[in-house]
Amino acid sequence: MSPIKIPQFLPITKKDMKKRGWEELDFLLITGDAYVDHPSFGIAIISRVLEKHGYKVGIIAQPNWRDVQAFQVLGRPRLACLVSGGNLDSMVNHYTAAKKRRHRDVYSPGGKAGLRPDHATIVYANKVREAFPGLPVIIGGIEGSLRRFAHYDFWNDKVKRSVLLDSQGDLLVFGMGEKSIVEVANALKDGIPIDAIQGVRGTMVPWKKDIPEEVIQLPSYQDVVEDKRNYAESFWVQYNQQDPYYGKTMYQSHGHEGIIQYPPAYPLTQSEMDGVYALPYVGTYHPVYEEAGGVPAIEEVEFSLVSSRGCYGGCSFCALTFHQGRIVQGRSAESIVREAEQLTWSPRFKGYIHDVGGPTANFRRPACKAQLKRGACSNKQCLFPSPCAKADVDHTEYIELLRRLRSLPKVKKVFVRSGIRYDAVLADKNTSFLRELCEHHVSGQLKVAPEHISDKVLKRMGKPGKKVYERFVDEFKSINETLGKKQYLVPYLMSSHPGSGLREAIELAEYVRDMGVNPEQVQDFIPTPGSLSTCMYYTGLDPRTMEKVYVPRTMEEKAMQRALIQYRNPKNYDLVEKALKLAHREDLIGYGSQCLIRPRSQHKRNPGSIAKSSPSASLSRGKKRTDVKGKSRVKSRHKG
Repeated sequence: MSPIKIPQFLPITKKDMKKRGWEELDFLLITGDAYVDHPSFGIAIISRVLEKHGYKVGIIAQPNWRDVQAFQVLGRPRLACLVSGGNLDSMVNHYTAAKKRRHRDVYSPGGKAGLRPDHATIVYANKVREAFPGLPVIIGGIEGSLRRFAHYDFWNDKVKRSVLLDSQGDLLVFGMGEKSIVEVANALKDGIPIDAIQGVRGTMVPWKKDIPEEVIQLPSYQDVVEDKRNYAESFWVQYNQQDPYYGKTMYQSHGHEGIIQYPPAYPLTQSEMDGVYALPYVGTYHPVYEEAGGVPAIEEVEFSLVSSRGCYGGCSFCALTFHQGRIVQGRSAESIVREAEQLTWSPRFKGYIHDVGGPTANFRRPACKAQLKRGACSNKQCLFPSPCAKADVDHTEYIELLRRLRSLPKVKKVFVRSGIRYDAVLADKNTSFLRELCEHHVSGQLKVAPEHISDKVLKRMGKPGKKVYERFVDEFKSINETLGKKQYLVPYLMSSHPGSGLREAIELAEYVRDMGVNPEQVQDFIPTPGSLSTCMYYTGLDPRTMEKVYVPRTMEEKAMQRALIQYRNPKNYDLVEKALKLAHREDLIGYGSQCLIRPRSQHKRNPGSIAKSSPSASLSRGKKRTDVKGKSRVKSRHKG
């Protein structure tokens, strides 16, 4: 019997290379994150996939971008340098919705901020050019994927060129990248020059030649800079071509040069997915970070299981369509159970599997069988405005998977924390999933994301209407009463999304009041590259219909909208009062049961006072419970 081979980290020093007997690397991978060898980190997957195909890969994580020598510590690689900004767009990582600098970076040692530059992909790639003249530079990752066309940058408040051109990259790999990077690597190994590698699915290349006749010509960079309608039209074409089955090659001019995007890579088969997640990951951060306290991002994923990728939910503010795509790809139950068994061997495992999911936990397969033949429909969404009649919503296999996992020795509890689509739960004719979830996989709280309650805003978000959420709330409450469990929904809410004015924000505040909840999970909308909502934000147009959309733009209005959702916080009094007066809703200032805040004279005498929810609104629909800080508060069935 051969001994068990313990996974080893890939080289990060020349000493590591020497231990392996390597004189040089085939590929050098530069990343803006700390080195974590776990499949929730893109660079871990790409490096292990290349290793599986016989390539020598080394990692330089978070190099000092001001020092060219920091990029040369592993020597010049034989074939190419791969550059990624990290698991998040570097600007999202660095700045809040109010454009304030974040003080913590969970992808860095000890959570320390400032270890990567703004627009990291561009900075790193240009530094690689300086470090290794003539070496092919391939960019990728989420930042590369979502900034591959001319795009609006919220933090600079302008339309920027393709990241491929600004980085001086030779080739861009978009999406998850496993198939694409192997095809490119094999071409380089065979001696094909990087500028001759064309037509690879899931890639984009710079283009200075004649434009091929069969490509779709998008409005040029100059066109989208000068005319927001052109920008919206260009985005909508891009959005509808991100399908591996019918997507066309696209060209966008940037002055004297341009870019060509080839169609997305085909989805991985189940066996291919299983193979990716069976690679020899160490499963945690490199020990070099131990002294700094480790890498905080591992905490949520170390004992979690990725069961799928891709999402057909179609939320406007999500850029998954541009990255993982709308066609869900799932791992086999055997693959997931095998990984779970391996987790239980860890001395750090305490009996709890933190999550079994993906972008959406209860999506385990394509929305319908036709998607694997013809792709996802270009003229409609699978769930919005209501579930498609052909959508094959069935949680039976997921239920069986969860049962197998919780029956494993050493497993005390299996949680589902990555969020579920409640409209998909309601669309399943078999109603057993929600009961199974509440009985075995929720520990007091279940996260769901209604995001808003105004149907006007939900329409722009691509989310199900208010009545759908209320139906789910009733189902959740009924099941937990039957089970004799006190469990609560944690609703994620979003403020300042395109389409939301003060009137809609007040509508949401009134709903919060009537439910007796005190939401803590509130996200200000951030216009991130690659999302449909960002296009709305920049252009003031809904690219699906070209209708005009109201957009809250000033920091003051955004602050007011957020404050309205959290109107019970005394610190928000001034903003709430101003918002109500601007909206001519002084009827919500007073002593009545429907009022949000007290008059200013009362607030000055007692700054902590707020208008309380009426007994009929809160106590009858909610329950009195004690929160984690030991304070008693009234909470409805919405909130955990």
